[in-house]
Amino acid sequence: MPSPKIPLSILDRANARENETEVESLGTTIQRAQRAEELGYRRFWVAEHHGVPGITGSAPTVLMAALAARTDHIRIGSGGVMLPNHQPLIVAEQISTLEALYPGRIDLGIGRSVGFTSGVRNALRQDKEAADRFEEDLAELIAFLSGTASITARPRNHSRTPLFVLATGKGIDIAARAGLAVVLGGPALFREDGSGGHAGLTRYRQSFQPSGWYEEPYVIASVNVAVADSTDAARELLLPEAWALARSRTRGEFPALEPADNIDGDKPTDRERSLVDDNLASSIYGTAQEVADQLENLIRFTGADELLVTGGAFDTAAQDARLIELL
Repeated sequence: MPSPKIPLSILDRANARENETEVESLGTTIQRAQRAEELGYRRFWVAEHHGVPGITGSAPTVLMAALAARTDHIRIGSGGVMLPNHQPLIVAEQISTLEALYPGRIDLGIGRSVGFTSGVRNALRQDKEAADRFEEDLAELIAFLSGTASITARPRNHSRTPLFVLATGKGIDIAARAGLAVVLGGPALFREDGSGGHAGLTRYRQSFQPSGWYEEPYVIASVNVAVADSTDAARELLLPEAWALARSRTRGEFPALEPADNIDGDKPTDRERSLVDDNLASSIYGTAQEVADQLENLIRFTGADELLVTGGAFDTAAQDARLIELL
């Protein structure tokens, strides 16, 4: 059976699950990080979402501290801190504090998204245009972490914490100009340039400017992946989050994940079924052989240096254990 032969990492959104309290869902995320460390994953990252009923991961740097304290060697990071929501100095101080407490184990993934609703944006004191200031804010953050800013962020980081830009479109070019690693996921990960290559990543590699963090381009492919004994069983592992995303588009809220067996009882509409299919179309799932073949093709297409597994399976234990067998 072919194998990806590159590092495998996890992005966990701290999804709530049916009949689970928010406190319990945070505990589940900690347990998953511990299991990921035992299984041999390289990184365990957490995300930033605000005001989402089905997601308790709102404060990634706080959760990172808890995860680092409860694990021993796996790298802990953010996928990501949404920079438009924060002052760059505060992000630098939080990450530098984590780096000082857990040296050599902290990653900083940075995104340019703002709140999805006007209520969230108002609460964050931001507007839709905040994303347009991302490159300027990123440069300021880099200055604080490298010690070249007009004031010194303490504890001093000395550029020790690896930086990653979560990208779809503009973020790819920003990462290249800043000389940072790029994390690419979603439908954009599979977008061809017409000649069999990936237009965005080709452009990233051609325009990459070496920096104090990276001498050459570094690409992480972020994708929903699930392995099971059959294709249908693997699809069921990814179905809970795909269904939650569909409901968020049609019913206005992202609910707690529920077992795949419950979904038909929710009476999905034709549009919701179509949205579920669209979500799964940019996922990789199947038997071990099928997934290994698909991952090999994805790595060849993107030239990825690492895979970041996403996807809120209801049963993450089953998802994580089978995936690591591919390495």
